[in-house]
Amino acid sequence: MGRGLKRRPWLFAPLVLGLCLCGCDTQSPLSPHSRASGDIATLWWWMLGAATIVFLGAVGLLVVSWFRRDRPGLPLLGRNERASTGLVIGFGIVIPAVVLIVLFAVSDLVVIGDTQAPAAGSTSMTVRVIGHQWFWEVRYPGTDAVTANEIHVPVNTRVRVIATTADVIHSFWVPQLNRKIDMIPGQENTVLLDADRAGVYRGQCAEFCGLQHAHMAMRVFAEPRGRFESWLDNMARPARRPTTPAERRGEQVFMSSQCESCHQIRGTTAAGTVGPDLTHLASRTTLASDTIPNDRYWLERWIHDPQDIKPGNKMPALALDRRQLDSVVAYLRSLK
Repeated sequence: MGRGLKRRPWLFAPLVLGLCLCGCDTQSPLSPHSRASGDIATLWWWMLGAATIVFLGAVGLLVVSWFRRDRPGLPLLGRNERASTGLVIGFGIVIPAVVLIVLFAVSDLVVIGDTQAPAAGSTSMTVRVIGHQWFWEVRYPGTDAVTANEIHVPVNTRVRVIATTADVIHSFWVPQLNRKIDMIPGQENTVLLDADRAGVYRGQCAEFCGLQHAHMAMRVFAEPRGRFESWLDNMARPARRPTTPAERRGEQVFMSSQCESCHQIRGTTAAGTVGPDLTHLASRTTLASDTIPNDRYWLERWIHDPQDIKPGNKMPALALDRRQLDSVVAYLRSLK
């Protein structure tokens, strides 16, 4: 039995598909949490239903032809050429054409309109997202708030996302909230985010953009208005000053090494733009674009050898000694 499954791994496909349809909803367009994603999911199910009808009709004709391969004509209809031609035209041309026209009309008149971003200058909120190899820079126009890889929005609020890229083509996609949009050099594309309930929604770059494309993910935090405003106020502030001897040593090491030339920490002399803004690094839940958790152990490993965790990224190993590494980790973990 086991040997047979090894030889025919495709036998697992129905099980995997069933599990994904039932439970894999952390990044699934079939688990919608906004009106836009709900329309997309509904359209998909109707498309699946129509395709199933056409498929079963074709399979039915094949089954009939198999069992009647030694007898000319159709069941009940016999050798009626007009009926045979009608079936072929119906299943081969008429039904597919009607289905395609209806789906096109629904998607064009309903779904696309519901997924469009609000117009500029409307009462909606605006967030700017810039794609980099391989992280997401997130800015909130009208404030000094800058973060990376985690987008916070108020729940039940229409948010206009303006997506651009700083290097190659990326694609912004949060399946549970809306369709994907491409991020093309020199252009701005927009999409609507409007979560209908508080929660965390995972997003992903959906356009191959280099070696670490698969590790270019993000999280969207939809939260109550009051909690969001408190978060935004904190993000707009400069970095807090170090208070312990270890934190002060860590700041000195950070400013005297290559860290300062690549990262920005608002309120200090660090003003690099190569890597993410670290002003409030400790407030994030993950590191390296949702690749590893943001805790002391993984932060230490990331600083010690980032290429081991995410090969090809632009952050070099700095060869810090044990005391320097501990100090930098203490400093960065104080940036909340």
